[in-house]
Amino acid sequence: MKQRVLIVNKFYYRRGGDCVCTLNLENLLTHNGHATAVFAMQYPENRPNKWSEYWPSEVSFSGGANAKLKALQRVLGMGEVKNKFAKLLQDFKPDVVHLNNIHSYLSPVLASMAHNSGAKVVWTLHDYKLICPSYSCLDSNGDVCEKCLGSKLPVLTTRCMKKSLTASAVAWLEAMKWNRNALQRHVDCFICPSAFMKQKMTQGGFKPHKLVTLCNFVSPEIIQSYRNINASAQRDDYYCYVGRLSQEKGVRTLLATAATLPHKLKIAGGGPLEAELRTKYASCSNIEFLGHLSSNDVQSLLSGARFSIMPSECYENNPLSVIESLCSGTPVVGAQIGGIPELVDGENGTTFVSGNSQSMAQAINQQWLSVADHVAIQTRALQAFSPETHYKKLIKLYSNQSN
Repeated sequence: MKQRVLIVNKFYYRRGGDCVCTLNLENLLTHNGHATAVFAMQYPENRPNKWSEYWPSEVSFSGGANAKLKALQRVLGMGEVKNKFAKLLQDFKPDVVHLNNIHSYLSPVLASMAHNSGAKVVWTLHDYKLICPSYSCLDSNGDVCEKCLGSKLPVLTTRCMKKSLTASAVAWLEAMKWNRNALQRHVDCFICPSAFMKQKMTQGGFKPHKLVTLCNFVSPEIIQSYRNINASAQRDDYYCYVGRLSQEKGVRTLLATAATLPHKLKIAGGGPLEAELRTKYASCSNIEFLGHLSSNDVQSLLSGARFSIMPSECYENNPLSVIESLCSGTPVVGAQIGGIPELVDGENGTTFVSGNSQSMAQAINQQWLSVADHVAIQTRALQAFSPETHYKKLIKLYSNQSN
């Protein structure tokens, strides 16, 4: 009999990568005959779901004193979140509880409760929260930081959580209460979408036998749309960036480099640096800002490009923009940081030193002159990131005995 799976994520709409992965997971399991339930926080933008009556109310860290107190209680796993989750465990009786992004707006107390109910507990890690109290392995200046891989005290001394002592104190308190020993007692398996994340989790003191590398997958409808793309079609004379316009994504370095090159760059996405960059490069004829694009328009952009670029200066985990580029048969020029080099090799792109403009320029010029086998790139990617491939590996994790 197929396992009954309770899927947990703090939001239940397409808010970010963790939410997209959660929705894809639910669809994947349902498609393969599993009974599923969902646990999330009440939120106005959530999709309708028949299990929403079990969901705890919304909390906010930006309200008044009462709102902040309620949010702090949620962080510590107190009150409503426990009662609601206990009721759902009792009524749904899951064989597996699959956690996703649960910190702050839900709570790691759910892992303990799921374990005590007798369910297998699997946790997909979408960020570095379990080893970095501020999630990103970036300091308050936006530079890569690993100070908290050991002691969590640096989050307080550097105030790297929103550059706020209060927010950093809450993050430290949360890390102390839900430390790695407490979490490992209640979680059978932590899924790391990249080998790089697994390495960092091990470096942060987590037991290697609790960690499994399993790459994210592309939803059936999206992957089918990429299968319909003719990867062998003529490419236009441009390369593209698809993603957030923020410092850690390396877009300042990208645009400064692109402005010195003759090749056309198209940029899709928005973010805190959008206005600044549009103004600074308004007179640069080979840089075009497209703003936010629909999924279909992103596919068209990627499938028409000679290659895409991922210039990140942060520990990317398993970036969807790289995966989707490869699924369209489009090579990737990627920074040598985080999980990016695991996705990009000499056959489907090239890499460069993260944050290094000269290295980036060399990689762009090299890829521009290369003759890519777009069909081979697409064929390989569609297999690697397909729902079918992911499901075969996931179901083995669900079926294995607890560690």
